[in-house]
Amino acid sequence: MIRFEDVGKSFGPVTVLDGLNFTVAPGEFVTLIGPSGSGKTTILRLVMTLEQVTSGVITVGGEYLSHMERGGRLVRADEKHQREVRKRIGMVFQQFNLFPNMKVMQNLTEAPVRVLGKSRAEAEERARELLDLVGLNDKVDAHPSQLSGGQQQRVAIARALAMQPDVLLLDEVTSALDPELVAGVLALLKDIARTTDITFLCVTHEMGFARDVSDRVMMFDGGKVIEDAAPDKLFSEPDHERTRSFLQAVLERG
Repeated sequence: MIRFEDVGKSFGPVTVLDGLNFTVAPGEFVTLIGPSGSGKTTILRLVMTLEQVTSGVITVGGEYLSHMERGGRLVRADEKHQREVRKRIGMVFQQFNLFPNMKVMQNLTEAPVRVLGKSRAEAEERARELLDLVGLNDKVDAHPSQLSGGQQQRVAIARALAMQPDVLLLDEVTSALDPELVAGVLALLKDIARTTDITFLCVTHEMGFARDVSDRVMMFDGGKVIEDAAPDKLFSEPDHERTRSFLQAVLERG
């Protein structure tokens, strides 16, 4: 579902990703872990087209994302092409990024109507189903400012699901939450992962969550994957000393 082929990303003289190669299969839940600055969030931003690759190629669902074919050649994708492929991708951010001037219902229906061409009635019916799923069916007419952080993040998850994505990107979705709200949001995501065929690519510092829900965990350091394994293997018997020291430091902090 997601393929990175020799992907490099630089910001000026600083190389963040260096010849990165990996794939995520349809329906797979893959978690990226590693120290700050190792390139994890940059990967999500590239898939969301918030950043553009410096080199290499990204495909999503067999379609080129970073590039497009023109005259039998592969050229850099234009905004129109990326917008089409991006319809298949949803993202939940650290900061909830809800539209503050819109009620919860509008936050969930605006993009399905404008981007997917759904009727207002169809979009609202789906929004109510999703608000029921995330336990907020009584907040239809609330503004984001009237919700707790945990409730706002649940709305953000519902909004991403309203776009019927094939791929859902999660970027440290609990880092802005009070500790007592974290468990509820993680339990919701775990339930969604287990009951849908959505492909997940997740960046998190919640190691228990990564271990419980992931099919694979990739350890990043210096813009490269240094270890890629099933969670039981990576968390119990990592092969790489850098992985061991990182996990020890994170678990001691926790």
